[in-house]
Amino acid sequence: MESEYRKGYVYIQNHLAGIIAETEEGYTFSYTEEYLKRKDAVGVSLTLPLRREPYETTILFPFFDGLIPEGWLLGVVCRNWKIDRNDRFGLLLSACKDCIGDVCIKGENE
Repeated sequence: MESEYRKGYVYIQNHLAGIIAETEEGYTFSYTEEYLKRKDAVGVSLTLPLRREPYETTILFPFFDGLIPEGWLLGVVCRNWKIDRNDRFGLLLSACKDCIGDVCIKGENE
């Protein structure tokens, strides 16, 4: 198992659906067993359908990267929270707690 550096909890319609983690090799995303057992469970995106096995990638999953603000709002987030604009995972954890739509990301201590 790879060492995890930071992780976020992925909620779909206020239900804990999965965990995204930063690792030595990149990133992993896996759905929780509890969420997979729900009759109304849906995938977080078409590119990350429901399954028990974790997804792994060397770059931040495009779906999650797409949740991060862009343009002037990205500048505001970086300045206010003192996050480097290249720290995509840090931006995801800080700026995606209350996204438009069904998905939000919360940090470990929230």
